[in-house]
Amino acid sequence: MAIAVILQLVAATTYFALTVAFGVLTLSNQYAIVTMDAERYIFLAAGQAMLATWQSTAFNISYILSVIEILIVSAVMLRGHPFSRTTTYAGLSSGVLALVPPTAGTIGTVLSLVFLVPMVIWLALMSRRLFTQGLLKGISPLSGSNNNRRDEDGHKRHKASFCE
Repeated sequence: MAIAVILQLVAATTYFALTVAFGVLTLSNQYAIVTMDAERYIFLAAGQAMLATWQSTAFNISYILSVIEILIVSAVMLRGHPFSRTTTYAGLSSGVLALVPPTAGTIGTVLSLVFLVPMVIWLALMSRRLFTQGLLKGISPLSGSNNNRRDEDGHKRHKASFCE
């Protein structure tokens, strides 16, 4: 599971390092301002170059690392408790469907959209299970604290706050 976390951190870091959204927004604003067609072609070419850079090898590596993370977490969930088989198979199916990156042409684009269906189901089932497990253990979903802790004598313990 630690490997899955590390893979996801590397994938997220790689993805955010490559994000060109603000650069494309700047080019878009400049494209809207200019009046001559020659200037518009310059901004259009610059925007296409930025998109090509974004869909480069690093994007694909980030995407595949995320998919491997999904598959590892789903495989760990196969052990059963506390996750159901439905949750596990939703994760596995989304991971398998996502093995082809969206930059791999039409089939990649289609599969990257189809994988979202089991992914949403997986995330919803996982979230529900983790939420109910937290409630069963007395962990407040809003504060993250354990409100039912008791000391050795069975008395309820109160957490010290900074406001006292």
